[in-house]
Formats: sequence, C-alpha cells, structure tokens
Amino acid sequence: MTMFNKKILKLFLTFFTIITLNFSLPRLMPGDPFYFLSGEQGEITVSYSDEEIQRQKAYYGLDKPVLVQYGRYLVNLARGDLGYSIYFSNDVWTIIKNRIPWSVSLVLLSVIIGGFAGTILGCLSAWHRKGPIDNILYSTMVFVSEIPPFLIGILFLFYLAAQQGLFPLSGGMTPFADYATWMERLLDIVHHGFLPALTLSAVQMGGFFLIARNSMITVMNKDYMTTARAKGIGTARILFRHALSNAALPIVTRMFNSIGQAVGGTILVENVFKYPGLGLLMRQAVLVRDYPLIQGIFLTVTLFVLIMNYAADIIYKKLDPRIV
Repeated sequence: MTMFNKKILKLFLTFFTIITLNFSLPRLMPGDPFYFLSGEQGEITVSYSDEEIQRQKAYYGLDKPVLVQYGRYLVNLARGDLGYSIYFSNDVWTIIKNRIPWSVSLVLLSVIIGGFAGTILGCLSAWHRKGPIDNILYSTMVFVSEIPPFLIGILFLFYLAAQQGLFPLSGGMTPFADYATWMERLLDIVHHGFLPALTLSAVQMGGFFLIARNSMITVMNKDYMTTARAKGIGTARILFRHALSNAALPIVTRMFNSIGQAVGGTILVENVFKYPGLGLLMRQAVLVRDYPLIQGIFLTVTLFVLIMNYAADIIYKKLDPRIV
C-alpha cells in the first residue's frame, strides 16, 4: 500500500469514527427531547402528551431502531442534509451558518492578537535569558496559560464589565439598536466582542510565548548570531530580522494548530459572555436534547479542527523540506 493510499485510508477511518461518535453521543445523554423542552434557564416551556410524543418521534424517525436511524443519518449526510432542529423548528445548517461568523471571528482574533503578543514577549524573554525580565515574563506566561479560559472570562466580566462598566455584560450586539451607519453597527459589535476576544487572546498568548522563547533561544546560540552581534548590528534588527525569521517555523505551525485548539476555549467563553456563536448554541441544543442540532454543531466544529490541523501539517512540510 502506497503512502498516499495509507493517508486516504487514515482520513476515511478518522471521518467515519467522527460521524459515528457524532451520531452516538447525543443519544447517550439522559433525557428525551420530547418528554420536555427546556428553556435556556431550564424551565418547562412545552409539554407533550404520550400520544404527541409518539407522533413527534415518528416524524423525526426516532421511533426506529438505532441502526436504522444511523443508516438514515449516513444517507442524509451524504446528501448534505444535517437535519431539522427539533427545538428551533428550522433547518440545522441554516441555524449553524448564522452563528459561524461570530465564533470564527473570535477564534481568528484571539489567535492573531495572542500570537502577535506572545511572540513579541517570547523574543524579548529569549534576548534577556536568565535575567529579571525573562524570569518575570516566563513565570507570568506559565501562570496565565494554566488558568482555564472560562475563569479568565469571569474575572474580566466581573471587573471590567460589572464593576467598571467599560464593556457590556453579555450579547453580541445591543438589543433593538437603531444604527445610523454600518460603522456604528460595527463598533457596537467590536465593543461587545472585545472581552471574549481578550479572554481567548490571553489564553493563546502563553503557548505562543513558550514556543517563541524556546525557538529564539535555539537560534540565538547559532554562529551567525554571534557574528551579527560582533558586527555591531542593532538589537532590534538582530532580534526580529535575523533571529525571528529563522525561528518562525514552529511559530507559524503553532498558529494553525492554535486555530483548531481555540475552538474548545471559544465554546466555554461564549457561554460566559452569552456571545451568540456556536458555543452558546451548543449549550442550548444540549439543554433541550436537540439531537439533529447537536450533531450538526459537533460535526461542523470537528471538521473545522481537522482542516486546521491538516493545513498546519501541509504548511510545516512546505516551510521545512526535510519533513517527508
């Protein structure tokens, strides 16, 4: 079997496993979507009789054996049909695609901001290795990277939003706002999204800092760096033009891997700030046991993470020809 065929087989098995878990996990949760439909706070909003429950199950195909449901799920998935939401009474893909821009914007902003800040601080730490600046930065970044993102979000929410009133407590936009221009609307979205983005950026920053610091320390021990110092080249030029350009490979790879990893943090942070992305939607779907919607969100998020990880592998191989 050729290397290409092995990769195709591995990809197929991975995708098949994801689809199977995607179908099975919602059905392993206790409860039934038709015995009760809970609101966001858990209160009963709709109650069905036994006759109505059976009718609803028949409509959604949930009265069939599990294997029959699984087969139907695979057929519908092959057609690009993610199903119909039980709770929201709408097409699953329509619901998801309206939430994707909110989550993707958070993920990309956090990786860009956290990556830039973490890389700059990592370079400075490596330049002042074993000095006071290095010790302070290293200790701080390691400490921050160990804090769960939802806890950082709660701290920001409590101090910057609740106490200082600098930012909104929740939401992605001001409810019922009448915007005079598109710029006013954009600024309102940025204002609401600042704290969630800041929270995720703080989490991302620690990983980039450690990668940049270690890569820079390795590069700065090379002979050409000693030569650059001996020539009297300025610190900034040595640090960012000579050292960072040669240490960029693991940092770039980390950036793409972080995009996939940031998705998990986004799901938690969105629920802290009630930000209208896929994370908040997932919580709502789980509360009401909306199987089709849970499956659609899980599949969308998983495929996004796999694509980002695959892109990271490709870029790493392109940047470093030694990797086969």
